[in-house]
Amino acid sequence: MEDDAPVIYGLEFQARALTAQTAETDAIRFLVGTQSLKFDNQIHIIDFDDENNIINKNVLLHHAGEIWHISASPADKGVLTTCYNKTSESRVLTCAAVWRMPLEWESGSHESPDDSSNSPQTLELLCHLDNTAHGNTACVLWEPMGDGKRVISLADSHVVLWDLQESSTKATISSSATLEGKGQLKFTSGKWSPHHNCTQLATANDTAIRGWDLRSMSQIFCIENAHGQLVRDLDFNPNKQYYLASCGDDCKVKFWDVRHINEPVKTLEEHSHWVWSVKYNHSHDQLLLTASSDSRVILSNMVSISSEPFGHLVDDDDLSDNEETHHEEKSKEPLQDSIISTYEEHEDSVYAVEWSSADPWLFASLSYDGRLVINRVPRALKYRILL
Repeated sequence: MEDDAPVIYGLEFQARALTAQTAETDAIRFLVGTQSLKFDNQIHIIDFDDENNIINKNVLLHHAGEIWHISASPADKGVLTTCYNKTSESRVLTCAAVWRMPLEWESGSHESPDDSSNSPQTLELLCHLDNTAHGNTACVLWEPMGDGKRVISLADSHVVLWDLQESSTKATISSSATLEGKGQLKFTSGKWSPHHNCTQLATANDTAIRGWDLRSMSQIFCIENAHGQLVRDLDFNPNKQYYLASCGDDCKVKFWDVRHINEPVKTLEEHSHWVWSVKYNHSHDQLLLTASSDSRVILSNMVSISSEPFGHLVDDDDLSDNEETHHEEKSKEPLQDSIISTYEEHEDSVYAVEWSSADPWLFASLSYDGRLVINRVPRALKYRILL
């Protein structure tokens, strides 16, 4: 079997929520949440066995409702949050909660039970992040690099910062902020910045992207018409503190330096429909994944705006005079951006794409029909980046 070949796993239900298990840095593990109206919803724990190119899965029941968003604690392998629909007085509300997996599941030591009579176990509810006063929760964000004690929920027009105490069984609101303006303002997504000691947040609502200072809960920048239509997702460059990527229903992916917000630094127009997800590689920030309702995943090499725009630094002592002049000429030119690969294993809208936390060359994508695909960065490119 060719090493770069994709591995495909089919869920029996529709799904749109996917996350890497952030605290797991040894095993390649992803969590998927389902959206079924008729049956109990599930969290699928997907373990990828890299050596044998196979997927092992385990299923936990999520009785609370259809899962719209899922997020894993950066500090505790067993803890995750979901945003899910529940019907209350004939209104549908999107709520959020913190859950724990059964203890024997976190370690990943269990085998997949072949015996179908084993009834699936249920997630343990640790606490609700609900404050019905705040409306519908679009997503929950864990503090990056944090100890798993702080999360942010974006609910309608509110940014709510929570402290999780007593092993996450109790959540208290430590501060909040509200979007000001006309009309029904609603957040679609957000990203907690890993820079500036985790004191900043970026949010998307309608066509705007805003930056927030979490210490004062005040707005620090606003890109008014960042996209021509709804902004779907954001991600910070992990290695360049002012750089942010965004994507939206105008089929575009844009890159911003938030100190100069009048113009994007770069724009990609490779997708032919709404772009739902944009993700920087955690280790090599020139690698960027996007997923779209055109049912494609695109891997781009955005090297000119990466932390190494001129390639790897070469020690001058290692060069002869002749090489040195050549190297100097060459190093003044930023490397060229390119589309590395377009992945077409999906047949439905691809709502989510995620890099593995354990292997920087591996990623998963999820389409609405419940198809999860695990792919690798092409080996030739991997060695070009590493060597």
